[in-house]
Amino acid sequence: MNLYNIISEIEKADPEVYNRLDSRRKVISGFTKMSGKIALATVPLAFGSMFQKAYGQTTASVTDVLQFALTLEYLEAEFYTKAVAAPGLLPAGAATGAITTIRDHEVAHVEFLKTAIMAMGATPVSKPEFDFSGAKGDGNGPFKDAFSNYDLFLAVAQTFEDTGVRAYKGQAGNLISNNDVLTAALNIHSVEARHAAHIRSMRRATTQNNDLKPWITGKDSGGIGAAVQASYDGEEITTQAGVNIVNINGQNISMEAASESFDEPLSMEQILAIVDPFLPK
Repeated sequence: MNLYNIISEIEKADPEVYNRLDSRRKVISGFTKMSGKIALATVPLAFGSMFQKAYGQTTASVTDVLQFALTLEYLEAEFYTKAVAAPGLLPAGAATGAITTIRDHEVAHVEFLKTAIMAMGATPVSKPEFDFSGAKGDGNGPFKDAFSNYDLFLAVAQTFEDTGVRAYKGQAGNLISNNDVLTAALNIHSVEARHAAHIRSMRRATTQNNDLKPWITGKDSGGIGAAVQASYDGEEITTQAGVNIVNINGQNISMEAASESFDEPLSMEQILAIVDPFLPK
């Protein structure tokens, strides 16, 4: 989950959040400048003091947003933590380095959210016992070998990353009224998209997936199959702003190329349905 999604949801729950701090423009402009100077993984920690300043006490709606975000970040952090710790799963060198970096980002997000929730006087939700096999607790789902089979691990990681990019885009419309917020959010969104592309490149480096592209084509899951299809349905759309891009202006643009040009958004309800198999019963 992207931090700007959280800020956007908090702003909807508490429209006066910026009045508690400073002007909206000054707060976001300051964060925009700050985020360009420090490592992306540590940006979330800088928000802790901001929330503490903003709220002497909190409302249930704001806390609920952060608790929901924390549950999703627990899932991602635990997934990559288990992968790094799994004996013999990750090839030494660049692969281990890349997954370790992603793990560190997710762990930082968890720690930030816990700090922010406690600063509001609430108790963070406990980490669930996730079922990464995708079977809601019985451990025998389609991804049960994800921590012993490198190819399967990358397939699940690809799905999480591709889904995350679409989830973020689903919230981008909430930021369109403020150029400062939108610019900063899209900068971070581009970094997340590069992470998604990197996982796909890691899959392509295996002999089974040497024709996989770094981006989504149509609604193709990249060979993963029906178990993750909900994360890719809708990506085959080729019409943007009411204009069909296929062969636009007489150019030779295929359906595949047109669909590759844009990531399509997913709603919060769609995201919840996608992650539900990994949550406990």
